[in-house]
Amino acid sequence: MPDHYSQIKKNSQRRIALDPWSIGATVIAFVVLMPIGAILWFAFHPTDNIWPHLLSTTLPRYLANTGILMVCVGMLAAAIGTGAAWLVVMYQFPARRWLQWALLMPLAVPAYVGAYALVDFFEYAGPVQTALRAVFGWTNAQDYAFPAIRTRGAAVLVLAAALYPYVYILARAAFREQSGASFEVARALGAGPFARFWRVGLPLARPAIAAGVAVVMMETVNDYGTVDYFAVQTLTTGIFSVWLQGGNLGGAAQLAVCVLTIIVMLVTIEKLSRRKSRFYISARNARPVAPSVLEGWRGWAATALCSLPVLVGFALPMAVLMSHAADVSEWTAKGLHLAVARTVIVAGIAAMLTVAGGVFMVYGVRLGRKKWPAILMPITAIGYAAPGAVLALGILVPLAALDNKVADGIVALTGYDPGLLMTGTAAALVLAYVVRFFAIAQGTADAALGRVSPSLPMAARSLGRTKGGTLRAVQIPLVQASIGSALLLVFVDAVKELPATLLLRPFNFDTLATRVHAKASLENISEAAPAALMISVIGLLAVALLARANR
Repeated sequence: MPDHYSQIKKNSQRRIALDPWSIGATVIAFVVLMPIGAILWFAFHPTDNIWPHLLSTTLPRYLANTGILMVCVGMLAAAIGTGAAWLVVMYQFPARRWLQWALLMPLAVPAYVGAYALVDFFEYAGPVQTALRAVFGWTNAQDYAFPAIRTRGAAVLVLAAALYPYVYILARAAFREQSGASFEVARALGAGPFARFWRVGLPLARPAIAAGVAVVMMETVNDYGTVDYFAVQTLTTGIFSVWLQGGNLGGAAQLAVCVLTIIVMLVTIEKLSRRKSRFYISARNARPVAPSVLEGWRGWAATALCSLPVLVGFALPMAVLMSHAADVSEWTAKGLHLAVARTVIVAGIAAMLTVAGGVFMVYGVRLGRKKWPAILMPITAIGYAAPGAVLALGILVPLAALDNKVADGIVALTGYDPGLLMTGTAAALVLAYVVRFFAIAQGTADAALGRVSPSLPMAARSLGRTKGGTLRAVQIPLVQASIGSALLLVFVDAVKELPATLLLRPFNFDTLATRVHAKASLENISEAAPAALMISVIGLLAVALLARANR
């Protein structure tokens, strides 16, 4: 009997034993989800409820502009990305090998940089209107009519040119995975080129295209620099206005909840639209698609169509920036090198913490037998869907309250006032980047660790390795390429992030993104150009990585 009771006691202790991996995964999930919870709390418990005022004044305009931008940018990006992907996969034409990778290059140029370049190129003092006046002898703006540049339509064009690669890369992969036999059968039945695209290729690639369009729409909602520069009032600009200019936290939180609601609805609609659809590859050894040769004017037309997005989204902004950055003195301007150092340090720390947290969470969920970390892990991806302005709102206020309590405690114990340890430094900025881009690290780690054979870590454990030792000695070396990719992608996204950086940076703390925004907002493109070029060069590294991974 004593042996029986001792065994029951051991089993009970084993059941209630704390698993550090599950606890760690839960803590990471709590940190990532905390800003969303704070936003919901502020929205439903405002100190000064201005919701009726917003509803009767600015909210309809914010919603209309946001909705129109989302739909128009999504449709235009879908048309560009899908059409370009279809052409480079299905046809041979001049410069195709180069263009299939060049079509990714606009990802290196943030949308707000493209906006500054477009306005500079087409404004009254820009090269286009200057050349028109010189050719036709016009002396002032009254002599001719020229379309307005800072409009909602221009914002749609700039955002679509910067974001269509999200659709292109997924659609290209989907078209490449389709069986060539399907198109051969369609051709034998008399289907022309457009019919093969519309009835065969497009339906099979629809899930990938829908996923890309969803990302484009979420990035459109997140954008602040472009819409602010074009004076388009959206929900994101409304958050800045209500919080920073109106000083109303509750109203800003209520607008943030509107943004989150739109994002949740968007993701839900996309999933429901294909819940009963099933897409399979019919053949076990499916033949790849054999590109058809486009000869004569058709081939050059395909080259022109695929070149146009690259010219608008990458070549034009880079040409404008390089023309302004030709002066060597701009590269030695006050504050530029400090902004570079701050950007690299903050984005580097955020990337390392984000990837480390993603690997820890995925590994902890795979090891642990607790249900709640596995339930929380997919929810942490909402951080990527939430715009930077929303996350900044949910981080700053709770962190400032915690900061003040910690400072008061230190003063009470030691008499020394340390000041604001987190909101007074770049710590809040690092936290925002971690929350915003955690889904990238988590998704990459989950996919990479899922490819490791279970027998390898089991063998290491049987040889006496601990769980942590197995992760360091076996798992990490096998997935180091994927982890490196995640590090670079998070780093680049953190470098480009503008809304969260504007709201959370300490006083007089400039990064490359905020420096570009500040200089361009004052119409000083020449001083903004070096920082913008540096952001674009860093972005090109990520594009090269994507191109290598999708060969």
